Amino acid sequence: MSLVRLNIKGISYSQTQNGAYALILNEVDGERKLPIVIGAFEAQSIAIALEKEIRPPRPLTHDLFKNFADRFDVIVKQVIIHKLVDGVFYSSLICERDKIEEIIDARTSDAIALALRFDAPIFTYKNILDKAGIYLKVNPKKEDEDELQDSILVDDLLANELEPNAPRENYKGKTLEELHTLLDEAVSNEDYEAAAHIRDEISKR
Repeated sequence: MSLVRLNIKGISYSQTQNGAYALILNEVDGERKLPIVIGAFEAQSIAIALEKEIRPPRPLTHDLFKNFADRFDVIVKQVIIHKLVDGVFYSSLICERDKIEEIIDARTSDAIALALRFDAPIFTYKNILDKAGIYLKVNPKKEDEDELQDSILVDDLLANELEPNAPRENYKGKTLEELHTLLDEAVSNEDYEAAAHIRDEISKR
């Protein structure tokens, strides 16, 4: 069976399960996307890995695995989503140590969170993509709307890990130096909601 390489398009809220998120994968050489329902913790871990500017002061579980693997010279070469049964995706980590390759079973959400940290490619089999893949809508006039619906919701994800209705501080009156100081403090306090908003304000400058 032929392998199809995937990349991460983004994360959106699951429309079918409360408290869950949909991880959206895209085939690299095509237009199909593969939605996978994942839990809030895994979604946050993936979002933080995608957000290069936000570094947790203490390692998350997937960061700990990466640190452990680095210490013992274990690398994750690739992730393969190899099976789909009753709507559940099964994945494997293809690892290597001392030129010996091992295959480790993993939940797909964990496997992808680790793939991001190891810069490992993600693959699935063509028959799985044929079965579960869906096509993006092709409508130039609605391209921006579709992008908003399907795109990454990293900032919202980080924010909703705390209080989704909490008031947001206005950072427009702050200087760049003050914003960078606030960003460092927010990350140190693991306040990823504030960190996401501060980072956005810095980017606008």
